[in-house]
Amino acid sequence: MSHQSISLSPSSDPGRRCATRLLTMVHELHKAGYQRIRFSSGMAPSGAHWRCSITHASNMTRDGLRIDASRAVDEIAHYSTGSRDRYFGWPDAPGRSARELGVMFLDRFPVIAREGSGRDWAYAGWLTEILGRAERDEPSGFPVFFADYPLDTEPADLPPPCPST
Repeated sequence: MSHQSISLSPSSDPGRRCATRLLTMVHELHKAGYQRIRFSSGMAPSGAHWRCSITHASNMTRDGLRIDASRAVDEIAHYSTGSRDRYFGWPDAPGRSARELGVMFLDRFPVIAREGSGRDWAYAGWLTEILGRAERDEPSGFPVFFADYPLDTEPADLPPPCPST
């Protein structure tokens, strides 16, 4: 088994730092018992920005890759690295830690919090591995499930399917 390095410093790229903080926020929510909170992520049509929408498992397609677009707006939180550290458009988000953002997220998205409560160890474990890659600045560290170009994603890099609700 090969030794994987542990990241000791954040990425030098501001967009990657912000995206990593967002993934870390979801990880913090998982640690607090909200493992049914999931995300779908991809690239903006320009290819310049990573986009991530967060919701609960019941709001995802069965394959775990996409959000069911028919759900209410208050069940989906949207972010783009184009927003830098103004997560979800919040003016009070810049400078906040992932844990602080997690508390804000639970307060500001109560439906996602309520529906996202519960265990999903397979997904939480997958996110832990993805987060480690992101922290090490690995190219595969940011999951991309959609883009305006063909994707060559390894099946092992994809999240597990959503559990039945």
